[in-house]
Amino acid sequence: MKGDIGVIGLAVMGQNLILNMNDKGFKVVAFNRTTSKVDEFLNGAAKGTNIIGAHSLQELVDKLEKPRKIMLMVRAGSVVDEFIAQLVPYLEEGDIIIDGGNSNYPDTNRRCEELAAKGLRFIGAGVSGGEEGARHGPSIMPGGHFSSWEHVKPIFQAISAKTPDGEPCCDWVGDNGAGHFVKMVHNGIEYGDMQLICEAYQFMKDGLGMSYDEMHEAFKAWKKTELNSYLIDISTDILAFKDTDGTPLVEKILDTAGQKGTGKWTGINALDMGIPLTLISESVFARCVSSFKEQRVAASKLFTHTAEKISGDRAEWLEALRLSLLASKIISYTQGFMLMHEASKTFNWNLNYGNTALLWREGCIIRSVFLGNIRDAYINNPQLTWLAEDEYFRNILQNALPSWRKVVAKSVEAAIPMPCMTAAITFLDGYTSARLPANLLQAQRDYFGAHTYERTDKPRGEFFHTNWTGRGGDTASSTYQV
Repeated sequence: MKGDIGVIGLAVMGQNLILNMNDKGFKVVAFNRTTSKVDEFLNGAAKGTNIIGAHSLQELVDKLEKPRKIMLMVRAGSVVDEFIAQLVPYLEEGDIIIDGGNSNYPDTNRRCEELAAKGLRFIGAGVSGGEEGARHGPSIMPGGHFSSWEHVKPIFQAISAKTPDGEPCCDWVGDNGAGHFVKMVHNGIEYGDMQLICEAYQFMKDGLGMSYDEMHEAFKAWKKTELNSYLIDISTDILAFKDTDGTPLVEKILDTAGQKGTGKWTGINALDMGIPLTLISESVFARCVSSFKEQRVAASKLFTHTAEKISGDRAEWLEALRLSLLASKIISYTQGFMLMHEASKTFNWNLNYGNTALLWREGCIIRSVFLGNIRDAYINNPQLTWLAEDEYFRNILQNALPSWRKVVAKSVEAAIPMPCMTAAITFLDGYTSARLPANLLQAQRDYFGAHTYERTDKPRGEFFHTNWTGRGGDTASSTYQV
């Protein structure tokens, strides 16, 4: 009996996905470039299972049912292209290659086109949930050649996480790079969520003077509110974890954050598409600032300041902080969905936003209770421009605003950096302003560069240029052609 699917790449994610597939009754053929790892896997974690080993790509292909389905769980970038190039000579028309790594969506667009020209099908599948998710149920975001979906759907939906109602956190996202684009936005939101939690932690520790045990209890209480999520769960555990000497382990971790690039990609795409992804961009920059450890230590001696202790009722401040975190998180998701909406329009992907929220409901890093509310919002109105058009989210934001302003203002007074919470409330204030000072900005552009402007007393689409100094010309830069 031949295998249902092949998996290339036996690092932890690959191994765990294979074991997950085996548990669900699928016969998997496993391959790794360093073939000794295949034997180690078969004699180790896969011992006693129905998993089949392959020691060459030819053997892998020969052991699979047609149409062959081969999933790459390898490092994104050139390694994916190398394996595709090596696989193609062994494959037949209609066979399917799946990239389960964190590839950049333009690469997925290109691979779809190149493989289609060879009669082969390609899926770019975002997989979220880390090692645990891969083993017990990840969120899976597949996109690419739609004719592939019927062949991989039974496998992917069986191994994916399930909502409390039993719905699989896996469904078809859209054509070409849609799956990897949605995974990229997921990772961008993840960056934002993590930074927001860190800002709340610093406000508690440096501003309110709370001990780690007290912060642990505060986070534990937040788990019973709308903030209930995987990242709040693990932060609660981390704050309680003690080193061998009985002191909080997290306090001994160097304060420099790493990144693998997906948050940066999200920000770059937002700039390219003209979407104000301010919170997620700030979260990327916050990691960049953290990486300048030696420079920060030196600069701290030039600007000597310590966070001021915040006076007042601690319980009131904690509730204000909780509301600020919740409201900021809503803005993060709002901006992420705005970016997906623009990409869907640009690439004709016809993304289903409520369905996307469902994909993230369980299994992934950003899984949280209120993703169900996002799904409901888009079911009620699939044309939502932003989440606050929905009554549920509008009420939360309006209720949180006084506390949110208080926390952000106090953080500036107390010298506690809160770039993401500040960016979130600034976005809300700007997005909900009927008039912004961009009229002066446009006048400046016309003054120095003859870039023209529109007038409030004329129809949209009519452009004007003013000779502001009497020494300039009457020709606008936008109409002049050489």
